Amino acid sequence: QVQLVESGGGLVQAGGSLSLSCAASGRAPSTYFMGWFRQVPGKEREFVSAVTPSGSRTYYADSAEGRFTISRDNARSTVLLQMNSLKPEDTAVYYCAAQAQKSTVTIDNGSEWDYWGRGTQVTVSS
Repeated sequence: QVQLVESGGGLVQAGGSLSLSCAASGRAPSTYFMGWFRQVPGKEREFVSAVTPSGSRTYYADSAEGRFTISRDNARSTVLLQMNSLKPEDTAVYYCAAQAQKSTVTIDNGSEWDYWGRGTQVTVSS
């Protein structure tokens, strides 16, 4: 079992920045892939970014590439998502997720992720 708690959401103007944090606890969170998804009402949860257990490799959705940066600190069991140049279309509830290592890891399919936080609201005003 892994427990995830997000923080850092809020209201920001377009062009601004926010940093989201995810605190992980439980059984060996440093061995999990960690990721961020987002969801707006009426739409499916959307992949944003992910990082390998070691932190050596990162993945981004096209919408996040070049603007968002994911990182992790395994000593502190935290994962950060730095979001720059925010746009109104980035408005969503952002969820932290963890996926156990297995023979085939699917990064961008939410149904493949094992644990989820409760989410934090990000609102970008125009």
